[in-house]
Amino acid sequence: METNTFTQAPTQKKLKLKLKTNVSTLERIAMITSGTYLLYKGLSQEKKSPVQIGTGGTMLLRGLSGYCPIYDAVDHLKNDKASNVNIRINSTINKPISEVYAFWRDFENLPKFMNHLDSVKPLSYTTSKWTAKGPAGIGKISWIAEIVKDEKERMISWNSLPDSSIKNAGKVVFRPSGEGTEIIVTISYHAPLGIAGEGAAKLLNPYFEKMVKDDILNFKTYLESN
Repeated sequence: METNTFTQAPTQKKLKLKLKTNVSTLERIAMITSGTYLLYKGLSQEKKSPVQIGTGGTMLLRGLSGYCPIYDAVDHLKNDKASNVNIRINSTINKPISEVYAFWRDFENLPKFMNHLDSVKPLSYTTSKWTAKGPAGIGKISWIAEIVKDEKERMISWNSLPDSSIKNAGKVVFRPSGEGTEIIVTISYHAPLGIAGEGAAKLLNPYFEKMVKDDILNFKTYLESN
């Protein structure tokens, strides 16, 4: 008599998807109660209601799991916002527009009044290497930026090159104001997506934002005292 031997393949471990709980206990109870009611109403009617069934099922699932994808998306947006710095400042400087423009156009001057910058080294007439330092001088990050528009004594704008370790853009508008100069400064820092942006995101926090804002305000004091 021939005997057949079967070898049982090892069972695969079940992958468990663990969702974080971001719905309060009180809301979960309300969701389970309301979801059950809507689901029952939608299914018990002679003409079933897809809207009630869908809404009820979604509410019931949210109540049972304690997880809401919408809340999660909002949390992500809040976290992303902490990795973005956008500043716009107006200031009037008691110096002629030619002097104010010429000083800013030489990007090597920027670290003289911007404490968040460790250095700005020119690579060509339109490109330069920027190095920023984190709060209290902890951590540094560098990138290459290029001037995208330069209108003498009117406006300078620059932008970091693609694939930079940080996304930086800025614009300074110069306007005559009596015997002085009004400047409108817009500067933004953004952490790029992915692993490359993790280091930048650590620097871009509320303390860094305040530091950049203070640095721009320092420009008036620095230029007027020299």
